[in-house]
Amino acid sequence: MTILAYDLGASSGRALLGRLKEGRIEVEELHRFPNDPVGVGDRLHWDILRLLHELKMALLKAKHRGIQLDSIAIDSWAVDFGLIGSNGELLGNPYHYRDHHTDGVMEQVVKELSAATIFEHTGIQFLPFNTIYQLAAMKQADSPLLREAQHFLMIPDLLRYFLTGEMLNEFTNATTTQLYNPVTEAWDEELIRAIGISPDIFGKVVQPGARVGQLQTSICEELDIESVPVYAVAEHDTGSAVAAVPALDRSFAYLSCGTWSLMGTEVGEPVINDLAQELNFTNEGGAYGTYRLLKNIMGLWILQECRRSWERAGMSYTFPELVKLASEAKPFSAFIDPDDPLFLYPGDMPARLAQYGLRTGQTLAQDAGSIVRCILESLALKYRYVLELTEQLSGQSFNGLHMVGGGIQNTLLCQWTANAIGKPVWAGPIEGSAIGNMVVQWIASGELADIWEARQVIRESFPVDVYEPEQTKEWQDAYASFKEKTGIQVSKKQNNIS
Repeated sequence: MTILAYDLGASSGRALLGRLKEGRIEVEELHRFPNDPVGVGDRLHWDILRLLHELKMALLKAKHRGIQLDSIAIDSWAVDFGLIGSNGELLGNPYHYRDHHTDGVMEQVVKELSAATIFEHTGIQFLPFNTIYQLAAMKQADSPLLREAQHFLMIPDLLRYFLTGEMLNEFTNATTTQLYNPVTEAWDEELIRAIGISPDIFGKVVQPGARVGQLQTSICEELDIESVPVYAVAEHDTGSAVAAVPALDRSFAYLSCGTWSLMGTEVGEPVINDLAQELNFTNEGGAYGTYRLLKNIMGLWILQECRRSWERAGMSYTFPELVKLASEAKPFSAFIDPDDPLFLYPGDMPARLAQYGLRTGQTLAQDAGSIVRCILESLALKYRYVLELTEQLSGQSFNGLHMVGGGIQNTLLCQWTANAIGKPVWAGPIEGSAIGNMVVQWIASGELADIWEARQVIRESFPVDVYEPEQTKEWQDAYASFKEKTGIQVSKKQNNIS
């Protein structure tokens, strides 16, 4: 049985083949492609039709190799969406969540509706690019797209629609909009109407594992292929990554590490209380009746954007070269809060890091090694901070941290994370989101019994690297300095909500 998992990230996409043989998972990369946003005037968009083209190219590659696919599924980043008109056509390219059209909108909406009301209805953390604020921004701008919209589809929903002709909203991604109520288990019509949007555009919500159609005739005729069943999985890529955490203990902490870092734990019910709101945690839907109690951390985006800035200046580095330079730089010379709003948008990131240093009374050396070391050390220390908050909020104590995703290829970050938290880090698998996508397909088809059998199979199929903490005294001292220099504290003021 061969299945296809499309795993779309904020900078690249992958089409991976999965095979389940004698209780082991085999993964093969079929197609990989860039996912570059496109600036048009003052707006930043996703090139959604290019992504559709790449999905088709993967299907063609499978055909040319004589591979018969048994099923297909898609996962991607969250919050972004497309709108469909009355004729079934896409109304404009989806906005990128880093576009500036939401500037200041979260604060306006929170002022009008209150943070307490929004959190009570959704359990979702306050981030300026959440779907609720993107739609509110479009409404304030009197967007003609909203006037014509008949259907709201998030990115995987939209691409599934292009492939199958079926319009359905998947649960894990729907929860990230800050417009889905986990208590009523439905779209929150009160919040939707409060921002001036018609609830009628929001469709049926389906759970991971649901069969949601098959390749439609037009696709099959265009590519000269047979039709294939299409499943909904945990279509928010973090939801798929968490499904792939090879945990044996039902109580575990995870870090999905890539452009974004997402840290938390899996819970049976959403945690919606005053403390969760104050800590600005989120309750995103997971696979099989679970919720992901987690917090977003800016992640390796800051390093990626530094590398782009250096390339524009004529200095090209590979990521391994940058990691080596970081390992040779002076330790703990300066710290940043990776989640400072200064680092959210594209631009000259080294200059912003220098600006942050000046603002916080620190001198950050401007050589690449010092900058990368500052970023990685600060990320590791922020992971400790968020892990402690996760324990406080969940009432659990974790004996280590599972790291999954492409970021674990940065072994220095894995080791420094273990040093910072003072506990073991178990790193693997790398392609966590794609593997989580696959196991939900296999559970849906009856090849695997449930998520816990799937996690056991994942653990037996892929290596897990163990990083034991080192230099604990130095990292303990660094943590105290990190909190002092960055001014990190838990408060509504810090979270920019009221």
